[in-house]
Amino acid sequence: QVQLVESGGGLVQAGGSLRLSCAASGRIWSISDMGWYRQAPGKQRELVAIATSAGSTNFADSVKGRCTTSRDDAKRTVSLQLNSLKPDDTAVYYCYAHILQIPFSSYDNYWGQGTQVTVSS
Repeated sequence: QVQLVESGGGLVQAGGSLRLSCAASGRIWSISDMGWYRQAPGKQRELVAIATSAGSTNFADSVKGRCTTSRDDAKRTVSLQLNSLKPDDTAVYYCYAHILQIPFSSYDNYWGQGTQVTVSS
C-alpha cells in the first residue's frame, strides 16, 4: 500500500524559513507529478508547488520568489523550502503524488496526512 509521510512542520517566526520533506513508500512503479498543497481553516486547499517527472516546477503566486521544491526519484522524496515566512503561510501542508502502483496499470492520486505549519507574528 502506498503511503506519503510529511515531516518538518512546526512553529516558526515570521521572516524565518523552513524545509518540509515527504517520503513515498510502498510498491511503486513510477511517480509522475509530486508536490505540495496547503489548507488553512475555512479556506480551500490550494496548490503550493509541484515538480514533474520531466523536471519542471510550478509555484503558487503567493509563494513565488520565496520557495523552491526538489525531488529525489531514487529516494522517492520531495522537499519544499519556504523562506521569508508570513503569518498567512500558516496552514496544514499536504504532500501530493501521482503514482503508478504495482501491480496496477493506471496512475492514482495519493495524499499525505498533513503537517501543521504555524508562523508567529
